[in-house]
Amino acid sequence: MNAVFAITLGMLCLAGLLALLRVLRGPSTLDRIAALDVFVVLIVAAAAVYVAIYQDSSNIPLLAAVALIIFIGSATAARLVERWERHR
Repeated sequence: MNAVFAITLGMLCLAGLLALLRVLRGPSTLDRIAALDVFVVLIVAAAAVYVAIYQDSSNIPLLAAVALIIFIGSATAARLVERWERHR
């Protein structure tokens, strides 16, 4: 089972690097916002793997709250960018 956790964390790290690359190279602001959203979701997924490894379920409500806040923040940021680009 430890191999599965190691492979999962490795894939999450690779996805995080690719998301950070998109943040740095993203041609538009919306691309950067989406990449940051993906990056934070990957952090939440890595924390969920931590919960699975140590079988500590005390962090699950925290993970749910962070995921909800990030979703609302990304939707709001995308809406503001859309308005800002429309007024350009």
